[in-house]
Amino acid sequence: MIVLYRALNILFYIIETFIFIRIVFSFLPINMNNLFGKFIYDMTEPILSPCRELLYKIGLDTGPFDFSPLVAVLFLRIISAVITRIIF
Repeated sequence: MIVLYRALNILFYIIETFIFIRIVFSFLPINMNNLFGKFIYDMTEPILSPCRELLYKIGLDTGPFDFSPLVAVLFLRIISAVITRIIF
């Protein structure tokens, strides 16, 4: 069980790191069509897209700011806490 717990924590850490890199890329004039940018986009979009849809359905108009990375990291932390409580 501890191996599963550590593996999930590593996976969540990697996903959160990719989300952070995508946030940094959005502030910098970096072409997202290069290999690394496309990889980051492809890894984070399946997580960020449902969060964007959730914010839209709730009716939160964030204007020019995208708060879906914040919501995604929050959900990842909640899921990690729930899994920790289940395992231990």
